[in-house]
Amino acid sequence: FVDICFTSTTIPKMLWNIQTQSQVITYAGCLTQMYFFLNFGAWDDFLLTVMAYDRFVAICHPLHYTVIMKPSYCVLLVLVVWVMSVLNSLLESLTVLLLSFCTDVEISHFFCEINQVVQLACSDTFLNDMVMYFATVLLVAAPLAGVLYSYSKIVSSICGISSAQGKYKAFSTCASHLSVVSLFYCTGLGVYLSSAAPQSSHSSAVASVMYTVVTP
Repeated sequence: FVDICFTSTTIPKMLWNIQTQSQVITYAGCLTQMYFFLNFGAWDDFLLTVMAYDRFVAICHPLHYTVIMKPSYCVLLVLVVWVMSVLNSLLESLTVLLLSFCTDVEISHFFCEINQVVQLACSDTFLNDMVMYFATVLLVAAPLAGVLYSYSKIVSSICGISSAQGKYKAFSTCASHLSVVSLFYCTGLGVYLSSAAPQSSHSSAVASVMYTVVTP
Protein backbone atom coordinates (compact mmCIF):
# COMPACT_ATOMS: atom_id res chain seq x y z
CA PHE A 1 0.00 0.00 0.00
CA VAL A 2 2.78 2.43 0.93
CA ASP A 3 4.74 1.60 -2.22
CA ILE A 4 1.68 2.21 -4.41
CA CYS A 5 1.02 5.55 -2.70
CA PHE A 6 4.71 6.49 -2.86
CA THR A 7 4.91 6.03 -6.64
CA SER A 8 1.46 7.59 -7.16
CA THR A 9 2.64 10.94 -5.79
CA THR A 10 5.05 11.46 -8.71
CA ILE A 11 4.50 9.05 -11.63
CA PRO A 12 0.94 10.02 -12.74
CA LYS A 13 1.92 13.70 -12.90
CA MET A 14 5.11 12.84 -14.78
CA LEU A 15 3.17 10.73 -17.33
CA TRP A 16 0.62 13.53 -17.70
CA ASN A 17 3.42 16.01 -18.41
CA ILE A 18 4.86 13.70 -21.07
CA GLN A 19 1.44 13.16 -22.68
CA THR A 20 0.44 16.86 -22.75
CA GLN A 21 3.96 18.20 -23.39
CA SER A 22 3.37 20.61 -20.49
CA GLN A 23 5.65 20.71 -17.45
CA VAL A 24 3.65 23.22 -15.42
CA ILE A 25 2.61 22.57 -11.82
CA THR A 26 0.82 25.02 -9.52
CA TYR A 27 2.28 26.21 -6.22
CA ALA A 28 -0.44 24.38 -4.27
CA GLY A 29 0.04 21.28 -6.38
CA CYS A 30 3.78 21.37 -5.77
CA LEU A 31 3.34 21.65 -1.99
CA THR A 32 0.76 18.85 -1.98
CA GLN A 33 3.02 16.58 -4.01
CA MET A 34 5.94 17.42 -1.72
CA TYR A 35 3.94 16.62 1.43
CA PHE A 36 2.71 13.23 0.26
CA PHE A 37 6.08 12.33 -1.24
CA LEU A 38 7.84 13.05 2.06
CA ASN A 39 5.12 11.24 4.00
CA PHE A 40 5.10 7.99 2.04
CA GLY A 41 8.86 8.12 1.40
CA ALA A 42 9.56 8.32 5.14
CA TRP A 43 6.97 5.63 5.84
CA ASP A 44 8.63 3.35 3.29
CA ASP A 45 12.00 4.11 4.85
CA PHE A 46 10.86 3.23 8.37
CA LEU A 47 9.05 0.09 7.21
CA LEU A 48 12.25 -1.20 5.60
CA THR A 49 13.84 -0.93 9.06
CA VAL A 50 10.90 -2.69 10.69
CA MET A 51 11.20 -5.47 8.08
CA ALA A 52 14.89 -5.85 8.95
CA TYR A 53 13.91 -6.22 12.60
CA ASP A 54 11.29 -8.80 11.61
CA ARG A 55 13.93 -10.86 9.80
CA PHE A 56 16.30 -10.49 12.75
CA VAL A 57 13.67 -11.98 15.09
CA ALA A 58 12.77 -14.72 12.60
CA ILE A 59 16.38 -15.89 12.13
CA CYS A 60 17.98 -15.15 15.50
CA HIS A 61 14.99 -16.01 17.72
CA PRO A 62 12.84 -18.39 15.63
CA LEU A 63 11.20 -20.15 18.58
CA HIS A 64 10.03 -16.83 20.06
CA TYR A 65 8.96 -15.28 16.75
CA THR A 66 5.20 -15.73 17.15
CA VAL A 67 5.39 -14.37 20.70
CA ILE A 68 7.50 -11.31 19.85
CA MET A 69 5.94 -10.40 16.50
CA LYS A 70 2.33 -10.79 17.58
CA PRO A 71 -0.31 -8.93 15.53
CA SER A 72 -0.89 -6.20 18.12
CA TYR A 73 2.84 -5.41 18.22
CA CYS A 74 3.00 -5.29 14.40
CA VAL A 75 0.07 -2.86 14.32
CA LEU A 76 1.81 -0.72 16.94
CA LEU A 77 5.01 -0.60 14.88
CA VAL A 78 3.08 0.46 11.78
CA LEU A 79 1.20 3.16 13.70
CA VAL A 80 4.40 4.55 15.26
CA VAL A 81 6.23 4.83 11.93
CA TRP A 82 3.12 6.35 10.33
CA VAL A 83 2.86 9.06 13.00
CA MET A 84 6.59 9.82 12.68
CA SER A 85 6.26 10.07 8.90
CA VAL A 86 3.25 12.39 9.08
CA LEU A 87 4.92 14.70 11.61
CA ASN A 88 8.13 14.86 9.59
CA SER A 89 6.41 15.63 6.28
CA LEU A 90 4.16 18.20 7.97
CA LEU A 91 7.13 19.98 9.55
CA GLU A 92 9.16 20.07 6.34
CA SER A 93 6.18 21.21 4.24
CA LEU A 94 5.21 23.97 6.69
CA THR A 95 8.74 25.38 6.66
CA VAL A 96 8.54 25.61 2.85
CA LEU A 97 5.35 27.66 3.25
CA LEU A 98 7.43 30.29 5.05
CA LEU A 99 9.58 30.85 1.97
CA SER A 100 8.91 33.36 -0.76
CA PHE A 101 9.51 32.55 -4.43
CA CYS A 102 10.00 34.60 -7.54
CA THR A 103 7.52 34.05 -10.36
CA ASP A 104 7.97 31.31 -12.97
CA VAL A 105 10.63 29.27 -11.21
CA GLU A 106 11.88 26.11 -12.90
CA ILE A 107 12.59 22.91 -11.01
CA SER A 108 15.26 20.74 -12.61
CA HIS A 109 13.45 17.55 -11.69
CA PHE A 110 10.43 15.45 -12.66
CA PHE A 111 8.68 16.20 -9.36
CA CYS A 112 8.73 18.78 -6.55
CA GLU A 113 11.71 17.48 -4.63
CA ILE A 114 12.17 19.52 -1.45
CA ASN A 115 15.89 20.24 -1.88
CA GLN A 116 15.32 21.55 -5.39
CA VAL A 117 12.38 23.72 -4.27
CA VAL A 118 14.23 25.24 -1.30
CA GLN A 119 17.20 26.15 -3.50
CA LEU A 120 14.88 28.23 -5.71
CA ALA A 121 13.57 30.37 -2.83
CA CYS A 122 14.21 34.12 -2.85
CA SER A 123 14.20 34.34 0.97
CA ASP A 124 16.51 33.00 3.66
CA THR A 125 16.53 29.18 3.84
CA PHE A 126 18.48 28.69 7.08
CA LEU A 127 15.48 27.22 8.96
CA ASN A 128 14.67 24.89 6.08
CA ASP A 129 18.25 23.68 5.91
CA MET A 130 18.27 22.94 9.65
CA VAL A 131 14.97 21.04 9.41
CA MET A 132 16.26 19.02 6.46
CA TYR A 133 19.47 18.16 8.30
CA PHE A 134 17.39 16.99 11.26
CA ALA A 135 15.17 14.97 8.93
CA THR A 136 18.24 13.38 7.36
CA VAL A 137 19.34 12.10 10.75
CA LEU A 138 15.83 10.91 11.55
CA LEU A 139 15.12 9.28 8.18
CA VAL A 140 18.58 8.04 7.18
CA ALA A 141 21.03 7.66 10.06
CA ALA A 142 18.65 6.10 12.62
CA PRO A 143 16.87 3.62 10.27
CA LEU A 144 20.14 2.68 8.53
CA ALA A 145 21.78 2.02 11.91
CA GLY A 146 18.84 -0.23 12.79
CA VAL A 147 19.12 -2.12 9.51
CA LEU A 148 22.89 -2.58 9.85
CA TYR A 149 22.55 -3.75 13.46
CA SER A 150 19.84 -6.27 12.52
CA TYR A 151 21.87 -7.67 9.64
CA SER A 152 25.06 -7.85 11.67
CA LYS A 153 23.18 -10.11 14.10
CA ILE A 154 21.62 -12.04 11.22
CA VAL A 155 25.01 -12.68 9.54
CA SER A 156 26.47 -13.76 12.87
CA SER A 157 23.56 -16.16 13.39
CA ILE A 158 23.79 -17.54 9.82
CA CYS A 159 27.52 -18.20 10.24
CA GLY A 160 26.67 -20.35 13.24
CA ILE A 161 24.39 -22.64 11.17
CA SER A 162 26.20 -25.89 10.38
CA SER A 163 24.37 -27.10 7.26
CA ALA A 164 24.72 -25.38 3.89
CA GLN A 165 20.99 -25.83 3.23
CA GLY A 166 20.16 -24.04 6.48
CA LYS A 167 22.46 -21.15 5.60
CA TYR A 168 20.89 -20.86 2.14
CA LYS A 169 17.36 -20.90 3.56
CA ALA A 170 18.21 -18.20 6.10
CA PHE A 171 19.95 -16.02 3.53
CA SER A 172 17.17 -16.40 0.95
CA THR A 173 14.68 -14.81 3.36
CA CYS A 174 16.86 -11.67 3.48
CA ALA A 175 18.20 -11.38 -0.08
CA SER A 176 15.29 -9.47 -1.65
CA HIS A 177 14.92 -7.13 1.31
CA LEU A 178 18.66 -6.44 1.47
CA SER A 179 18.83 -5.65 -2.25
CA VAL A 180 15.92 -3.18 -1.97
CA VAL A 181 17.44 -1.55 1.12
CA SER A 182 20.80 -1.16 -0.63
CA LEU A 183 19.25 0.37 -3.76
CA PHE A 184 16.92 2.64 -1.75
CA TYR A 185 19.61 4.05 0.52
CA CYS A 186 22.42 4.30 -2.04
CA THR A 187 20.37 6.21 -4.61
CA GLY A 188 18.52 8.26 -1.97
CA LEU A 189 21.74 9.31 -0.27
CA GLY A 190 23.30 10.04 -3.64
CA VAL A 191 20.49 12.44 -4.50
CA TYR A 192 20.52 14.33 -1.20
CA LEU A 193 24.30 14.49 -0.80
CA SER A 194 24.84 15.74 -4.36
CA SER A 195 21.92 18.18 -4.40
CA ALA A 196 24.18 21.10 -3.50
CA ALA A 197 26.01 20.77 -6.81
CA PRO A 198 24.08 22.54 -9.61
CA GLN A 199 25.54 20.31 -12.32
CA SER A 200 24.05 17.21 -10.72
CA SER A 201 20.40 17.85 -11.67
CA HIS A 202 20.28 15.24 -14.47
CA SER A 203 22.05 12.51 -12.51
CA SER A 204 19.93 13.41 -9.48
CA ALA A 205 16.76 12.89 -11.50
CA VAL A 206 18.01 9.52 -12.78
CA ALA A 207 18.91 8.39 -9.26
CA SER A 208 15.51 9.55 -8.02
CA VAL A 209 13.83 7.23 -10.51
CA MET A 210 15.67 4.34 -8.87
CA TYR A 211 14.30 4.93 -5.38
CA THR A 212 10.87 6.33 -6.35
CA VAL A 213 10.00 3.80 -9.08
CA VAL A 214 12.37 0.81 -9.17
CA THR A 215 12.58 -0.08 -5.45
CA PRO A 216 8.78 0.00 -4.88
